[in-house]
Amino acid sequence: QVQFVESGGGLVQPGGSLRLSCAASGSIFSIYVMGWYRQAPGKQRELVASITSTGSTNYADSVKGRFTISRNYAERTVYLQMNSLKPEDTAVYYCNGVVTKISSWGQGTQVTVSS
Repeated sequence: QVQFVESGGGLVQPGGSLRLSCAASGSIFSIYVMGWYRQAPGKQRELVASITSTGSTNYADSVKGRFTISRNYAERTVYLQMNSLKPEDTAVYYCNGVVTKISSWGQGTQVTVSS
């Protein structure tokens, strides 16, 4: 069973950048479409970026042009480069499959954008 561990979050000022990592304990490539999700307090978890095994990407309108998702096959890791961060990006960020999800979510990594 594939398990994910998210890391790289932290406190950053508006306009700053962070690079999130999602490490897989198993074969991440058994999941065709991987995604980064986020959940702010009191809100539903939302998909913000996705990537297929062939490298095709999609982004939510709220992050388009600022976030970049990538996949490293050798390291079995999915990354999310976040630039020009805004306070509304504050949330816990998770990774998981999109079409195919594992039932147990990781702990996520907290991203806080504040002055």
